[in-house]
Amino acid sequence: MAMPFSSFSVFAISCNFIFLLLINHHHLAIGAEIPTTLEGPFPPVTVPYDVSLRGTAVDIPDSDPRVRRRVGEFEPEQISLSLSATYDSIWISWITGEFQIGDNIKPLDPESVSSIVHYGTSRNSLSHEATGYSLIYNQLYPFKGLQNYTSGIIHHVRLTGLKPSTLYYYQCGDPSIPAMSDIYTFSTMPVSGRHNYPNRIAVVGDLGLTYNTTTTVSHLISNKPDLVLLVGDVSYANLYLTNGTGSDCYACSFPQTPIHETYQPRWDYWGRFMQNLVSKIPMMVVEGNHEIEEQAGKQTFAAYSSRFAFPSEESGSSSSFYYSFNAGGIHFIMLGAYISYNRSAEQYKWLERDLASVDRSVTPWLIAAWHPPWYSSYEAHYREAECMRVEMEELLYSYGVDIVFNGHVHAYERSNRVYNYTLDPCGPVYVTVGDGGNREKMAIKHVDEPGYCPKPPTTPDPYTGAFCATNFTFGPATGKFCWDQQPDYSAIRESSFGHGILEVKNETWALWSWHRNQDSRSKVGDQIYIVRQPDKCPVHNRLPKRWFASY
Repeated sequence: MAMPFSSFSVFAISCNFIFLLLINHHHLAIGAEIPTTLEGPFPPVTVPYDVSLRGTAVDIPDSDPRVRRRVGEFEPEQISLSLSATYDSIWISWITGEFQIGDNIKPLDPESVSSIVHYGTSRNSLSHEATGYSLIYNQLYPFKGLQNYTSGIIHHVRLTGLKPSTLYYYQCGDPSIPAMSDIYTFSTMPVSGRHNYPNRIAVVGDLGLTYNTTTTVSHLISNKPDLVLLVGDVSYANLYLTNGTGSDCYACSFPQTPIHETYQPRWDYWGRFMQNLVSKIPMMVVEGNHEIEEQAGKQTFAAYSSRFAFPSEESGSSSSFYYSFNAGGIHFIMLGAYISYNRSAEQYKWLERDLASVDRSVTPWLIAAWHPPWYSSYEAHYREAECMRVEMEELLYSYGVDIVFNGHVHAYERSNRVYNYTLDPCGPVYVTVGDGGNREKMAIKHVDEPGYCPKPPTTPDPYTGAFCATNFTFGPATGKFCWDQQPDYSAIRESSFGHGILEVKNETWALWSWHRNQDSRSKVGDQIYIVRQPDKCPVHNRLPKRWFASY
């Protein structure tokens, strides 16, 4: 005998029926139908490369007024926002004082300037005050001919007790100097719940600071996002000598120096350029390979870990390399590919705990992001993150991750739903958006094209240096390292600069749109409704016993 529907089931079906009617009306209105993942998997598509797109992959010079310092000595600059783990808290960051670079640098005293934010729901009444902490970081190269760097004073202040979906006004700085910023605004995320979502989430990777970057950011701003995800490779400061001279080749850079240099002022230029966006819209960042920036004493990630605020502690993480947060009914998990991720590592154990704590009745959508993609058919970085995939994929799949965002490969690619290289209706949709505008070469070669399949020893894992990628033992590529044709997991790929916008409509439907820089702002290069099917793809509420077998 059939089981009766619960009142919730009837309500959910009614909501989805109404939404489908709205979608159909939308299709009729624009004269074109937007596909859904329910109709997939789709035959692979490759959009031909437009050779004219390489022309503006040139860095903005330090003389450009958009990256010059425009404030007084201790007035705030490079102001940015980032979310805490939940809607009622947000981080505000800024820098005071000028950086120094040279042989005889004298670090500023972080205690010399206070970290204070005045805020409220009215421009004329910033009645609340929050205090935070400050720091500086150094990039040191104790070798002849290389210049050392010390940052300005970096401030991080966490605001708490905020109301959901509310516009706040704020001013940051030190009122005792006085050195306060202009008044800016931000809006908090909606309260977590299956009916509450931010309107638009922008996703971009491998941004850099080129003229392409400026187009990407301009188009992104015109799409009016409520949140920005930056999936690694931020400023590309490590493509410069410490004297400010650029290098066009990461692998062959700086052969005459004892350490791979990085010109830290590019971080300050990037922060100044981005302030117009990120002082109003929160941006969540995860590290990429260009953030490693090794210096004296083998210290790494100094700029990344110092300049951004992360909800690590709030989400139970002990590291800025991995953390999680909620944005309405979405739970985001940001993972680190350049820190230990095997099953005995702290990151993996944190991921287990975090996934097990997610209540899908409150945050139905589960989205993960990290830098190097697991599923990419481009020659660049092909199967480079295979060790990470082998360790983590089953865990993410078992908890029903819906979408994965990556960068690293400087092109666009969206997958069909896939798990372990096999089409799977319950697997995530993987989206590579490493096309934000960086100055490195665009990825245009595909491994299924004759002569472009790399040899396994040329694809080491970016963190461990191990070779986990071997010849396939199943499927269409059995016995081979690459497919002979565009893989069936690859739905569409195109070498163009751009950014993406995710609009979650309800607990099962989300619209993904990818915008190319060369198009008008209203046009999309790729668009699809990503549809969750929780009835067909049940998720674990807690870890299966087999996960504990290895401990």
